This record gives sequence, structure tokens and C-alpha cells, in this order.
Amino acid sequence: MFTLANTLAALTALGSLALAALLPGGTACPPKRLADTGLYSDPATLTIAPEVLAYSPQYPLWSDGAAKQRWIRLPAGTSIDASDPDRWVFPVGTQFWKEFAFGRRVETRWMRREADGSWSYATYVWNAEGSEAWLAPERGVRNACEIRPGLRHDIPSLSDCRVCHQGTPGEVLGFGALQLSSDRDPLAPHAEVPAPGSVDLEALVQRGLLENLDERWSKSPPRIAARSARERAVLGYLHANCGSCHNASGPLSTLGLELDVRLARDAAAPALCSTLDVASRFRPRGIEDPRRLIAGDAAQSVLRLRMASRTPVSQMPPLGTHAVDEAALALIDAWIQGELAVDRGSSKISTSPVQGTHQGN
Repeated sequence: MFTLANTLAALTALGSLALAALLPGGTACPPKRLADTGLYSDPATLTIAPEVLAYSPQYPLWSDGAAKQRWIRLPAGTSIDASDPDRWVFPVGTQFWKEFAFGRRVETRWMRREADGSWSYATYVWNAEGSEAWLAPERGVRNACEIRPGLRHDIPSLSDCRVCHQGTPGEVLGFGALQLSSDRDPLAPHAEVPAPGSVDLEALVQRGLLENLDERWSKSPPRIAARSARERAVLGYLHANCGSCHNASGPLSTLGLELDVRLARDAAAPALCSTLDVASRFRPRGIEDPRRLIAGDAAQSVLRLRMASRTPVSQMPPLGTHAVDEAALALIDAWIQGELAVDRGSSKISTSPVQGTHQGN
């Protein structure tokens, strides 16, 4: 027998299904095949659909040396609300893809914004021939491929995806005003050459895909303010690889470790204020008075020590990597022994952590 409550529940369910059917993929659940997500116009030839836009962040996330390609697809007639420069709001139905390759395609990660405003996550595993990819199990896939002798790549579980993406109020990483600035950092570790046709901040504005963006960022693309080109690259690397978890608004905010760069902030760069000569809660063996960063002493700086570790209890980042990022480690070492040593004890590099193109370093 139908009651009013049953009827309302049925109508709600039908309404949810109808909304989900309007989204690419046609269902609130991830499609079983990558080819059904809308990435390709011709899956047989892996031709990217014309409405799917490639992009490349200027500070890539380290993933054991994986070669990556990234794409975004906005529903027709929609745009991104950029009124908060550090947390863009994406329309329902927005999709992101990120392909990982280690000599061959291994996995493609996918995100979609659902009708209730939440994000769905899925990962697709490529076959050995690189001809098609199928939905990975929720637990992920351990040892999916060899990345170098003795090291193998793990395809993440859904919980791993959420841990990384839900460390900030906005769950999209690597796609924002700073990462897409046309004033790209030439010293950024593992910097990529954007593919032809890729969109950056300027292209998004020209295409009418951003609304409410502060005019200063369209007139003068944002860049990180620093005392040197090397310091700019260090702060950008920490922002991309550490700031999604270590920030003032996420679950780890009580640590007081802020490694993200925020365009709306009007203060000294938080990465320096929260690390330089600041006591570390993590206590490495053999260090009696651990500090996050010690000017001129890379060997005793806990931030550097954890970057150099791949022991599960101490390594940073804790997920998504089995190999130390040697290029970034060399950059951090040179910075600690260089700029930080010159200005020992100083924690302020500028009145603002980000500046426009024509203001120099």
C-alpha cells in the first residue's frame, strides 16, 4: 500500500535518476568503461572529444615519474564561478580526467560533480595493449606495473582518492588561477610543456568559461612572490605536493602547517611562517629538538627528512609515491643551504605570497 511518504520517496528517487541521466555517462554510478565517460569522440582511435579541454598545471604533482595528461569537460553553456580565487566552484556535470603512463598507459583517474554538489571518483585500468580501460575495483590495484627495478605502481583505492582530494574545502586539485597562470615557473620540478590547444587562465577567460574572476588576475597573471627564482619554485612545489593536506582549512589544520599558496591571503607566505624554526611534532630518531625547517641545515630539517623517506611511518607525501623525488629534494636542499641560510631566522619574504607578472620576484 502506498503512503504519502512512499510516494514522496519514489518521486525523489525518480528525480535523482532523471538528473543523473542528464550527466555524461548517464548514471550516478561510474561507467564500467572509460570510453563511456565522454572523454573520447572515437574510442577506437582514442580521439579526444572536441568539447574536452586539455590543461597542464605549472606545478605538477610528483607521482614516481609518471607521464600525465589531463582534461576537463564542462557541460555546454556553463562556466566556472571564480569569485573565490582559491576555490573555484564547478557546475554540476563537470568532469576531470588524468592519465598516468609509465612507458605505456596504466590508469586514468576520473572525477564528476554530481547533482547534489558532491564529487564522484573512479579509476580505469588500461589493458596491456593500451586499447581500452575498465573500471578498477574500489580497493584499487596493488603492484599494477613496474616503474623501476624493485618498485611498482599502485592504482589507488576510492578511499585514497578521497583522502587526497578532500583535504581542502574544494576537491579539485591542480586546476585554478595559480596553477593555470600563463606566467609559468620555468624552474618548477618536472614542468610540462602544455600540449597544443591546452587551456590556461587566459584561455578560460577568452572562452567565457570563468565568471567573477578578480580583474587583477586576468590583467596580470598570478605568480608566487619570492626572494629568488629558486624559492619561487620551492614554494610552488610545496603548494602542489603538500598544500592539499597541509593548510589552514582542512582536516589537518590543527597542525598549524600551511604549505598552500592562497591568492586571497594578505600576509607573509604561510609556508615560511609555519615551518622556519618551528618545532616539529614528528620526532625523527637522533634529533633532540626537531624543527620543520632550519636555515642552513638541510640534514636536520624535518620537512626535508620526510620528503627523503619512503618508510611508511615517516614518508611524505604518505600516499601515491614509492620513489623519492630526487629533483625536488635537490631543489629543497639548495634552497635551505642558500636563501634560507643567507637570511637566517627571517620568516617573511613579502607582504603578499602571490604577485602579478610585472612585479618581479
